[in-house]
Amino acid sequence: MATVADILKYMETVAPGRMKMDWDNVGLLCGSKSATVTKILVALDPFEQVCQEAADWGAELIITHHPIIFQALKTVTDETSIGRSILHLCRHGIAAINAHTNLDQAPGGVNDVLARTLGLTDVQVINACGVEEDGNEWGLLRCGQVPEQSLDAFLGHVKAALGCEGLRYVHGGRPVRKVAVGGGSCGGGMLDALRAGCDTFVTADIKYNQFWDAHDLGLNLIDAGHFATENPVIKVLAEKLQAKFSEIEVKISEIHNDCMKFY
Repeated sequence: MATVADILKYMETVAPGRMKMDWDNVGLLCGSKSATVTKILVALDPFEQVCQEAADWGAELIITHHPIIFQALKTVTDETSIGRSILHLCRHGIAAINAHTNLDQAPGGVNDVLARTLGLTDVQVINACGVEEDGNEWGLLRCGQVPEQSLDAFLGHVKAALGCEGLRYVHGGRPVRKVAVGGGSCGGGMLDALRAGCDTFVTADIKYNQFWDAHDLGLNLIDAGHFATENPVIKVLAEKLQAKFSEIEVKISEIHNDCMKFY
């Protein structure tokens, strides 16, 4: 029977810890490596409702993209959501593994899946951080080609492909041909996208001044939401885990969704 340690070892092949950014917190953040696992719940975030869902389903492990412990904690009590989540996992013997920026940067991770979901072809890494033994580059942003189209047409495609309730965007004054993508908060990569010859950048959590910068630089900038740009990888991750550990039940959270809504 597989243990948390076995699954943690496999996750190192999917999203090696060495690929994380220096400030990040990844890997096993709660629980015992020796615990036996029969059920894994996979979700983007380890929020309270996800921890409760895992307990109700009888899972011994949750695997998420975002970490349950991100900033340093001085206390773990039931007076905070994070504290209640950790206490709930401990109370039910549930371990928590996450792959955050290492999954963003890894080949086949968040941004490769986002590029594929949006139909980009000839996908390449922008400013690669390294090259694997098999020749695959890794790094944060991706870029690729789409058939030339108006921004309006591409906006409709992005909204449908990602299941967004809405998009924020600025028109850079150019048709869409070469697109950069960065799931989650990647607005700081705007200049990298431009240097790579992209006319369009799909990411999330864009600030007001960044929209103006994109407008002035002639870049079509699309904010498709943090959840929507990262969540596509969860299905892929669940499929990989199920293929590797056929004896374990792997399920994607049925209740976790984007808390941000459009009125």
